[in-house]
Amino acid sequence: METPEILNQLQTIFRSVMDNEDIQLTDTTTAIDVEEWDSITHIQLIVAVEKFFKIKFNAAEIRAFKNVGELASTIKSKLA
Repeated sequence: METPEILNQLQTIFRSVMDNEDIQLTDTTTAIDVEEWDSITHIQLIVAVEKFFKIKFNAAEIRAFKNVGELASTIKSKLA
């Protein structure tokens, strides 16, 4: 799966979890950019991403994500 497809899937997941169809994700999107993205929502997003892509993140990976692009990159490497 290539990065644009992963970003598209992530956008669908974010919209569903946050119940906001207006969310537009880019590689540089962070929690600061999305009003609904708080610490509880972050956990819900990680769980939803793991479930959708059938992968698991460790705690260090989750703490290291600085933006959506890094999340997508880690997903891509786990799917390879």
